[in-house]
Amino acid sequence: VQLQAFGGGSVQAGGSLRLSCAASGRTFSDYHMAWFRQAPGKEREFVAAISGGGGATAYADSVKGRFSIARDNAKNTVYLQMNSLKPEDTALYYCAGSLRGYSGREHVYDYWGQGTQVTVSS
Repeated sequence: VQLQAFGGGSVQAGGSLRLSCAASGRTFSDYHMAWFRQAPGKEREFVAAISGGGGATAYADSVKGRFSIARDNAKNTVYLQMNSLKPEDTALYYCAGSLRGYSGREHVYDYWGQGTQVTVSS
């Protein structure tokens, strides 16, 4: 599967953004999907995951209650709605797909998009 993430941008603290990740290739619902992010000078970290059918989700503690992951399998797209953004959310956000499992562990994901930049100013 090929993944393309978009929707990043620059916002002020407290604002919102919605990231999208469009997939092409084999049946999208076969893939468990996730968002990860990497801030400058830091390791890439898990943000949110969603199972192939959309019935299960998981979030990093740092984004719980502020971010929401969803998918539309008819549109081959996964979304990350980000509300109440903070400067510490500034990072390059990646979408990732896995046929192996639904997890917050990076090594489970074999397919990665190119990343979209989110910048939150105070």
